[in-house]
Parts: sequence; C-alpha cells; structure tokens
Amino acid sequence: MLTILFDGIAYGMLLFVLAVGLAVTLGLMNFINLAHGAFAMAGGYLTVIAMQKLGIPFLACLPLAFIGVALLGALLERTLYRPMYGKSHLDQVLFSIGLAFMAVAAVDYFAGSSQQNVHLPEWLRGRTEIGDGAFMLGMGHYRIFIIAVCAVLTVVLQLILSKTRFGSRLRAAVDDPRVASGLGINVNMVFLLTFAVGSGLAGLGGALGAEILGLDPTFPLKYMIYFLIVVSVGGTSSITGPLLAALLLGIADVAGKYFIPKMGAFTVYLLMIVILLWRPQGLFTRKGAAK
Repeated sequence: MLTILFDGIAYGMLLFVLAVGLAVTLGLMNFINLAHGAFAMAGGYLTVIAMQKLGIPFLACLPLAFIGVALLGALLERTLYRPMYGKSHLDQVLFSIGLAFMAVAAVDYFAGSSQQNVHLPEWLRGRTEIGDGAFMLGMGHYRIFIIAVCAVLTVVLQLILSKTRFGSRLRAAVDDPRVASGLGINVNMVFLLTFAVGSGLAGLGGALGAEILGLDPTFPLKYMIYFLIVVSVGGTSSITGPLLAALLLGIADVAGKYFIPKMGAFTVYLLMIVILLWRPQGLFTRKGAAK
C-alpha cells in the first residue's frame, strides 16, 4: 500500500510539472494551448538526442531541455501564438490541436515511430525498501529524484507568482492589458516570458518523464487528456490547485491500475467527474476571478 502511494505521488508530481505550464497559459493568459504536450515531447526528444548523439550526461540534459524548449516556445509565441490571443476559444483549440498533430507527424517522419529509451545514471536506477509485509515501502531512486525536483519547482513557482514584481505584473496584464500598458508594463514581453517558461517546464517534464511515461511521436495526444484533467480539476487561479489535482490523479491512476487493472483509467475519469460535479470551477478558485 505504501509503495503504491509513493509511486502515485511521484507520478502525480511529474504530471504537475508537465501540466503546470498549461495551467499558467490557460488560467493567467486565457489561452487554450492543446499543443502543450508537443513541447513536453520536444524536451524528451532533445534529451534523448543530447544523450545518445552528443554524450551529454542526463543531469546536464535537464536544464538543456528547459532552456531549449523555452526558446522554442518564445519563438512560436512571437510568430504563431500572439495573433491568436484575441481569437475565440474555438479558434485557439483548432489552431493548437493542429500544431499538435503537425508535431506528431514531423517527429514520426524524422525520428521514426519507435519508443525512445533514456539511460539513467547508475545511482538513479536502484531501489530502497523500508519495512516488510503489507507496510513495506519500496522507493525507486529515480522517483525520489522526481519528487525532490518537482517539490523545489513548485516552491519556486509559487514564490515567483505570488511574491515577485513579475508575478504582480503578470496578474495586472491579464486582468486589464490596456491599463497595464498605461502603467508602463510591457504586456507583450510579460506574455512572452510567461509562455516561454510554461513551455520550458513542459520540456523539463518531458525530459524527466521519458523513462516513466515512455516517449514516442504520439506522446502529445496520449497525455493531452491528463494535462486537461489536472487543469480542469485543480483550477487555474493558483499553483496549489493543479498540484493537488495532479497528486490525486497520480495516486488514483496507479492505485486503479494495481487493484483493478481491467478497468484501466476508469478510476481517473470517475474521480474527475465527481470532483467537477462537486466544484465545477475546480478545487481552488481565486475570489473575484470569475468574469
């Protein structure tokens, strides 16, 4: 039981890093980016190429994945995404899902459809067991590493959004871009940096998750529903909501597949429906956020 709980927490923390960028762009920038998984896939493939072709160590590939995908996100935000900010949500959905399918086709053409493997360092492959019997806790070293990295990222993101000048400028730019511009805030630059960081976090999540989730050209489509569940269940007004939703999703998914494997992801969708019936706006909503 404890091992299942631990694995579910690790899985949930990984989903949070993968989905938090979507929560930011959807909740703070009011843009529906269904191509978010493509940025995660880009981080995973960048890590694989850097390790296999260039011989770069795994740990060095993590910041490389973040920076590389963040730069890609900044470029696409400036050229493709920015003109779509004022469009309807339907236009944004069609636009971004089209980008996702284009990314799937491009990766399949250039890299092939086979599963990619990430070779972890020896010290991340082991496993530590505590206790015995029903209360034995088995902790994979790589999952411990994921939990630690994701916990640090969560704290840093929360501090940036709630305690820094950039966080206050971002909220001001979202609430009323015209007034924010009148106050001297460069709204376009704020959105550019926000989108780049969100994309970079997706790339980092893709690099971290390649070993656990698998990596192939269908990655953006396979996990798109998971990202959307995290955002819809957790709400988009804070970091706390998506984090809690990701943890609940991770634990429910791991426990469901262990105890009732024939039901597949049924427990995940059931949990989502129950929570949304209880709180349609998500677990956490900011007072006065509704417009």
